[in-house]
Amino acid sequence: MARIALVTGGIGGIGTAICTRLTNDGCTVVANHHPSEAEIAETWKKERAAEGLNIATISADVSSFEDSARLVKEITDQYGQIDILVNCAGITRDKTFRKMEAAHWNAVIAVNLNSVFNVTRQVWEGMLERGFGRIINISSVNGQRGQFGQANYSAAKAGMHGFTMALAQEGAAKGVTVNTISPGYVETAMTLAMDDTIRNGIISGIPMRRMARPEEIAAAIAFLAGDESAYVTGANLPVNGGLFMH
Repeated sequence: MARIALVTGGIGGIGTAICTRLTNDGCTVVANHHPSEAEIAETWKKERAAEGLNIATISADVSSFEDSARLVKEITDQYGQIDILVNCAGITRDKTFRKMEAAHWNAVIAVNLNSVFNVTRQVWEGMLERGFGRIINISSVNGQRGQFGQANYSAAKAGMHGFTMALAQEGAAKGVTVNTISPGYVETAMTLAMDDTIRNGIISGIPMRRMARPEEIAAAIAFLAGDESAYVTGANLPVNGGLFMH
């Protein structure tokens, strides 16, 4: 029977690759998007269908506990219990700390960190009861090393792995694994739109001299989501081309 997978932020650059990979691996995949992205999501769904991929989309503001509860209930009612949760929703509000306002801090913490609690909380008990679950949190290399102008983002992404390590201990005896993936710079519409000088400057600092392909992040997700990775939990898997080694 196909595993049911929910990918928050599933219509973004990395999210798209994750949804594609999990679908190709035989999962029934639901891609979550923010309510403001309804038209984008409809186009995205048609593009996936043109590729032969049947991926459902569902809107929800995952920074809201109540909307996250509705999201999971709708998926469960329509498709069944969620087996794999990929927490991929994220935003940036980059500012140097002296210019960072409370709104910049709160927005990033709400979407990048609070959402991980909000959505995971809805699926956790079901996973424990069934004796199977895969929670995979998409953090960032900047949650490991920090980044100038990203006190909010780095704090949220570091917090994700703290959550991972604590929850992994609660799920370990029940067959539920919780892991983090920390990508480095990835080729997405956002990074490809950068000024060439800035992008080349970033690439020159990466030992592999290139950014990751979204499919390479998705491959790491597929590894952690698989039945054969049942003994991997509480880990933070870096996929950063050697940019940060710890």
